[in-house]
Amino acid sequence: MSAALYDDNNVFAKILRGELPAERLYEDEHTLAIMDIMPRGDGHCLVIPKAPARNVLDADTDSLAAVAASTQRMAQAVMKAFGADGVTVQQFNEAAGGQVVFHLHVHVIPRFDGVAMKPHTGTMEDAEVLKENAEKIRAALG
Repeated sequence: MSAALYDDNNVFAKILRGELPAERLYEDEHTLAIMDIMPRGDGHCLVIPKAPARNVLDADTDSLAAVAASTQRMAQAVMKAFGADGVTVQQFNEAAGGQVVFHLHVHVIPRFDGVAMKPHTGTMEDAEVLKENAEKIRAALG
């Protein structure tokens, strides 16, 4: 398999550089957590490494460890913030694997018994709804 190259003009790279806005939830030295602008459920957020990585196939192990730790922190926070019954954690690699944005990212989605995830329609959520949900998550993070 030949590895595809990292494109530093992807949307997450632009967010990390401050070129695009994002509803930021949590940040440490190695990762950033933001709201997903096309959520499949209330509280759907993303964890991304600050180091350039196309996906799990080319990420260095330190970045993967940092992303895993931040993913756990965000999963705990969304469970608390939304009183969720569970949480779905998803990560996709390459187009054939379902990846759409080619910067490593992990989806963290609060889930509720009997409630299906919304389909991925490409419809952007209202900014006020994202802000309200982000405030709940930030409060749960402490």
